[in-house]
Amino acid sequence: MAESPDRFENRCFNTNRSLQSCVGYFIDRITLNEGNADNKENTLDVWLREGPCKPDVVISLANLYSVLPIEPDVSGAFIDEIAITHLPTLPLPWSVDAVGRLARTKDVPALAWLRIIGPVEVDALAAIVTVYQAPSDDEVSVLR
Repeated sequence: MAESPDRFENRCFNTNRSLQSCVGYFIDRITLNEGNADNKENTLDVWLREGPCKPDVVISLANLYSVLPIEPDVSGAFIDEIAITHLPTLPLPWSVDAVGRLARTKDVPALAWLRIIGPVEVDALAAIVTVYQAPSDDEVSVLR
């Protein structure tokens, strides 16, 4: 069952809002799996870490449509800005910054645009976005 456009737009909006707390984190590592030509198994995972006081975060993108080249050594790169932007299907317009990033056709679904800005930049378009947050290491989160 396909996800409704409004649900995907809400997911992008809420993901973007939650990722704003990751400004100041560091990129721990990035993995890119270029599976096959139809994008179905192409994935990008970005691990973010701040330290023991804040939980680690993993941003997972699947069904990639575009990934700009990534620096080979990303470990410890500081995050100045981070955003997930919803890019709707045709005929709805994309944000001015996204125009020209990808040739749009009727076959291109709504996409999530991940941008991380800092000493290392991450820029990717994907049809699926998921964010995982590890439990916090502070006293309150200790299992009893």
